[in-house]
Amino acid sequence: MPYFLAPLIGWVASGVLKFAIHFFKYGKDAAGHMGNGGFPSTHTATVSSVAFLIGFGEGWLSSAFGVASGLLAIVIIDATGLRINVGKQAAIVNRMNNGEKDYEPLRERMGHSLIEIFGGLVLGLAVAAVLYGLFGLWGWQV
Repeated sequence: MPYFLAPLIGWVASGVLKFAIHFFKYGKDAAGHMGNGGFPSTHTATVSSVAFLIGFGEGWLSSAFGVASGLLAIVIIDATGLRINVGKQAAIVNRMNNGEKDYEPLRERMGHSLIEIFGGLVLGLAVAAVLYGLFGLWGWQV
């Protein structure tokens, strides 16, 4: 099973989808609006793609899937909790330094909403299903 391909494809697919959404919304300025956060969650898509592929390939009760699920939970908790609070803190620091000479404002948009996390999970599942369909069902080894 090509487990190493899952996070790479999940990451690329999420970036392409995120850029397409931004291009539709902002046109030629899409690249300027890219960054951490937004739909879908690239972190979630990357980690969930390999977790789901392990589930398909090794079994949903396997120890490998358990470890991958634990890592996925950490990523989701980080994306929805910690990084959102970091963004709030950045907003406070920006207000405190408003008007300061040579101050470059911190980026305030960090973290993900639940719908953005869900989008990353769905994309990760789709990537894993396609890879399992291509490699797992046919017995191909990489």
